[in-house]
Amino acid sequence: MDPVAAAVRLEVQEAVHILSSSEDGGHIVSTLQSLRRYLGETETQAPPGEQEEFSRTHFSTVLRCLVGKLSPDWLDLLPDGQLEELWASFFLEGPADQAFLVLMESIEGAASPSFRLMKMARLLARFLSAGRMAAVMEGQCGQQAGPASRLLQETLLTRVVGLPDRLGNRLQRETLAAFFPQNYFPLLGQEVLRVLQAVVDSLRGGLDCSVSFLSQVLGKACVHGRQKEVLGVLVPRLTVLTQGNCLWQRVCWRLVECVPDRAMEAVLKGLVEAAPGPEVLSRLLGNLVTKSKKAQFVMTRKLLFLQYSCSTPVLQSLLGYLAMDSQRRPLLMQALKELLETWGSSSAIRHAPLEQQCYVSKAALICLAHLGEAELRACRDELLASLMDGVKNRLDSSLPPVRRLGMTVAEVASARLHPEGPPLKFQYEEDELTREILALAAPWPAPDGPSEAGPPVAPVGGESPDQETVDGGGPQAGREGSDSELDSDDELVPYDMSGDGEQRNSKTPAYVRDCLEALTASEDWERWEAALQALEGLVLKSPAATREVSLELAKVLLHLEEKTAVAGFEGLRQRALVAVTVTDPARVAEYLAMQFYALNYSLRQRMDILDVLALAAQELSRPGRLRRATQQGSPGPGSQPSVAAVPAWQAVVEERVRRKTRRFCKGSAGRAAATGPNEFNAVAGYFFFPLLQRFDRPVVTFDLLGDDQLVLGRLAHTLGALMYLAVNTVVAVPMGKALLEFVWALRFHGDAYVRRGLLSAISSVLLSVPAERLLADLPDELLEARSWLADVAEQDADEDCRLLAVKALLLLEKLRDRLLPLSSP
Repeated sequence: MDPVAAAVRLEVQEAVHILSSSEDGGHIVSTLQSLRRYLGETETQAPPGEQEEFSRTHFSTVLRCLVGKLSPDWLDLLPDGQLEELWASFFLEGPADQAFLVLMESIEGAASPSFRLMKMARLLARFLSAGRMAAVMEGQCGQQAGPASRLLQETLLTRVVGLPDRLGNRLQRETLAAFFPQNYFPLLGQEVLRVLQAVVDSLRGGLDCSVSFLSQVLGKACVHGRQKEVLGVLVPRLTVLTQGNCLWQRVCWRLVECVPDRAMEAVLKGLVEAAPGPEVLSRLLGNLVTKSKKAQFVMTRKLLFLQYSCSTPVLQSLLGYLAMDSQRRPLLMQALKELLETWGSSSAIRHAPLEQQCYVSKAALICLAHLGEAELRACRDELLASLMDGVKNRLDSSLPPVRRLGMTVAEVASARLHPEGPPLKFQYEEDELTREILALAAPWPAPDGPSEAGPPVAPVGGESPDQETVDGGGPQAGREGSDSELDSDDELVPYDMSGDGEQRNSKTPAYVRDCLEALTASEDWERWEAALQALEGLVLKSPAATREVSLELAKVLLHLEEKTAVAGFEGLRQRALVAVTVTDPARVAEYLAMQFYALNYSLRQRMDILDVLALAAQELSRPGRLRRATQQGSPGPGSQPSVAAVPAWQAVVEERVRRKTRRFCKGSAGRAAATGPNEFNAVAGYFFFPLLQRFDRPVVTFDLLGDDQLVLGRLAHTLGALMYLAVNTVVAVPMGKALLEFVWALRFHGDAYVRRGLLSAISSVLLSVPAERLLADLPDELLEARSWLADVAEQDADEDCRLLAVKALLLLEKLRDRLLPLSSP
């Protein structure tokens, strides 16, 4: 053993023995004073090596011994409180982290109420008032990261932030004022400031420091709901310290960056509310939103869309922060697009409370005020389209406040987006909300300079001397001149625009791979919607290209969620998935059938798989499918249709010729029935057998024989449909045998829907497998099915089940003469 450590250990053991057993006040005082040498507070200090050994290994032991001896009689061994003051000095002058932990441990372990409990509580109050909490936290700023250090920091963190709760639970009505949350957390904020000042001084001196523990303290305090108490002290002081001081700014940035993700929302919300403006917020946060995904989500999603408690000045501070730096401005533009999309969503108008709609409206207008003319010009069409959709949906609302909000926002936003045009004006009664929204019309100065600021916005309620506005809100066309009034347009027929389609900004994808990329990685929702609408036609048109990415397409479509309000989304997704399955049936059908039993799928997705397999099998079994698929394939972009449209005059002429032409005989008007091989023949096994393999094996989220009986019924109906579509195929006999075994295993199922599916499956077997094959290969299964059908037809409680059983028995009746010899002994 190290001789220094051995000497310190021996002396501490002797001192602890004396303190534990002696009743002589003078002897106790001399022992305590000898121990104070290791704290460096006396004239005869111990060598630094011995002080370090004592602090690291023996200090907590001495403190626990002092706590154990605390009693009125022990303190009275010396007059005038001399022993008590010497006793308290060990807690107030030694290593702060160990003293704090022993104080908390003794308070939590003391009997309540007791002399020792109150004495330790008052000593802890002195500990806090002496600024020792700053020493506790400062000691962790230079700690080496290790398992022991992390355990110590976790223990300190829990007790530092939870001190008011722990003391309140222990002291009850005797709780001291220093431990009240409204007093303790402002003190904690002041101590954090002192530690930050020490960190800055150390960095100036060339020493390395860490603010990770301070970030954890700040985050945990904010999660406990104490943002106002802590940040109310921190932010005003940091506002002054960071002004013109790059080192303080970088320390503040690092302080917030190190906040744990679970506490990031609470800290950022508190800072946004406490900061007096976007300039201060920018100095405190820096470019945090570009470095932390959690911070970006909180600042651009959570505080704008999922919460609506921030006041208008707080919103201006938040969005102004995003606008103050070129690296953050793209986030501001993205937020504006999403805000206008949400503002105009018919679903949000119907279901969101009016307060949240007003909140989103203010946020969108503040974003518009912060963007420059060049930025708005780059995406003006997209923003105007979202704005107009929202105005239409809001004017259709039956609630006057919603309509009035739409009119007000439309006036302000249109003036900002299209300042050179005539101002939009509605007629409505002004209230406090409309006046507040109209006050947001003034644009903020853009950071790019005067050239980007653009012309001033026209007054919202004013009228241009050269232009007029219609009462309904639409601008009238300007007059070309006096000659235009002389021309009469009464005789002109209006141009037919009924066949015009909506013009999209993004182009329709030309290839299957383009669709796959747009559906998986595109942030352009118009391109995403166009890809979904074009995918079915491209798949049918380019089967070879589809087979290269068929499994990727199937996976994407199976997990695809509706991101925009696209009309007929479910139908488009299903038809595209059916087209992919038909194009590459063996691989895709086997993949979908295996995914039916996989983990992490919803019941809706599993039923979608069954629907797609049934529809794809039906398409494959149709005669003449290849010719029809070629005709239905959507032409690629830029290609011309195969048959030119017939002009209107030519159609009129042909109709007149047809009416005046006499024909003495006519051929058959009907077309010959389409013919062709059954393509389902070669791939029926890939559709059918994987669905039967694991129906009796439950997984964590899926149990066909348990609660998921609806899916089991759909599975039985799908298997019956696949069996019917495999009529007269080579694989029909093994499919029929497997399906009858499936039916026999579930014949006593309690759900009527499942039994209907089983009865339909039996009928499909009888219709799909030739009679001679039934008798030769499945005689036993038919006899079992016949006996069960007879019972169902007579005794089943469900009328539909009885009807289906009778129909199946009628099909079996055709085989009666051949079945009777088999049933006789």
